[in-house]
Amino acid sequence: MSTAAFEDIEPGTGRRQQKAHPANIEHSQRLLRKLYAVGDKAWSMVGNGLSNQTFIEAPEGLIVIDTGECVEEMQSALREVRRYTQAPVVACLYTHFHYVNGTTALLAEMAADNKTLPIYGHSGIDGNRARYGGEVGPRTTRGMVHQFGILLPTEGADGLENVGLGQFFRNAEHQPFTPGYLPATDQFDTVSSRNIAGLEVIFTPAPSDADDSLTIWFPALQLCVNNLVWPALFNIFAIRGEEYRDPRKLLKGLDHLQALGSEHLLASHGPPVSGRDEIQGIVRDYRDAIQFIWDQTVRGANKGLALDELVAFVQLPKRFNRTYFTQQFYGVVEHHVKQIHAGLFGWFDEDAANLFPLPPATRASRLVAGFGGAEIVRAQVDAAITAKDYRWAVELASWLVRTSTDQQDRNRLASALRQIGQHTTSSNVRNWCLTRCLELEGKLDLARFREHRFRQEEVLAGNPARYVGILRVLLDPLLTTDLADEVRWEFASGEVAGLQIRGAVAIPTDGAGASLVVRLDSPAWAQVLAGKTNVHKLLDAGELDFSGDESRLRRFLGAFDHPGLRLPGAA
Repeated sequence: MSTAAFEDIEPGTGRRQQKAHPANIEHSQRLLRKLYAVGDKAWSMVGNGLSNQTFIEAPEGLIVIDTGECVEEMQSALREVRRYTQAPVVACLYTHFHYVNGTTALLAEMAADNKTLPIYGHSGIDGNRARYGGEVGPRTTRGMVHQFGILLPTEGADGLENVGLGQFFRNAEHQPFTPGYLPATDQFDTVSSRNIAGLEVIFTPAPSDADDSLTIWFPALQLCVNNLVWPALFNIFAIRGEEYRDPRKLLKGLDHLQALGSEHLLASHGPPVSGRDEIQGIVRDYRDAIQFIWDQTVRGANKGLALDELVAFVQLPKRFNRTYFTQQFYGVVEHHVKQIHAGLFGWFDEDAANLFPLPPATRASRLVAGFGGAEIVRAQVDAAITAKDYRWAVELASWLVRTSTDQQDRNRLASALRQIGQHTTSSNVRNWCLTRCLELEGKLDLARFREHRFRQEEVLAGNPARYVGILRVLLDPLLTTDLADEVRWEFASGEVAGLQIRGAVAIPTDGAGASLVVRLDSPAWAQVLAGKTNVHKLLDAGELDFSGDESRLRRFLGAFDHPGLRLPGAA
């Protein structure tokens, strides 16, 4: 298999008429819904959601590892495992913070005499859950929509084929996706050993795509559960946008995993593997592929190669074609190379052209003019697509889209991106390209993902005062000329928070010195933040309790770029 991001190979047709790389379609078979028996006392539920749910039958009952995205997902997995064991649930373990939202489903499965459910997990889980959304909510959500193809159709040429680590981001059968997170009752951030339900369990921190990841080892069963080895090459870079994942930290976890010499390897994603020799080979290849990408990126950077040159320089050897574990079914190597460079050295790659580039629209206009005008560029785009020179077609078409409102130019860019989507093994890339295609063609409206709103249920579930401080990233500096004021929010639940505008910056405070005070309850605040109502409408109707000068309060709140705070008529 090629190590290229995409290649000149005829697209295949999936089960629902999706057009995709044949290897990507084949990969979908590994992700189908199935409960795998692992030895005599363990089961791995694959394909029920984006992640797996794992069950270990211990002498004193059933241990559950990871609970998925929602209560319904966990309930579905429990129904499957109950075909093989009726042991009551006695404990829950979390590998990391991504898949912990179905835990309350376990409460009905506990023994009648159990009063509480012991839950084991890294001490960083709650903090990581809290940082999702918030300040970077629109960018994060928009990235998820693109990477996981959340708005793609379910069938047809542009239909979702898979998301690399699973069939889908969320299983539609699990609606309404009821949240059911419970925090760990036993938390740790160092190597820790516990006796759980009559089994020794050893937890080892192993940073992966989350810094709260744990490798969970059952010595008596020679069984390991991990979030390191995925059914695809590890995503050093996530196209949705994520903090830097340092491969050097990942390698430590993989070396530890290999040293265990386990007979059974289960993971957060993908089918389990049994057989010590097979596992040793898979883990060895996995860690070596990641080290190769890091080492050769550093080698190329030391040679003075710019980013585009690094991409061509770092190519995975054919050695890593041996199994699907080191194939580019999730992300792609060339993106990982760029992320390592950014993580180590920042955005500047020593290419003088990148030091002070022109604004994109200005640059595009000059390039189009330099080529002889838009019609010549259009002809070159069409010729590049015909020649299957898709990289060049995308670049040329991007110039046109930046300088023209012509729908045909948007369609040209969409056409080139669709070809990349159909020719890549990477689900991340396919989903991103097709989502962007449909937006360019006017078939998807993603405008709501470019406006900062908050989910009503998210605000109601947390501390309402937290969201006052987040407003600082919504301040419009053009609306703060000569504005210097402070507002204190007092919530009916007792929380208090302040925000001060000073010199075009909004600064969180305790609100003690504020002469403007807003009083409201959490449901009203959640409606404002969700954009379901506007504070100025509440003021007009006399439904917002406040103290101080009303005109000052309106001007203060209206300085934030949010539909719930924006002044009526403001853009």
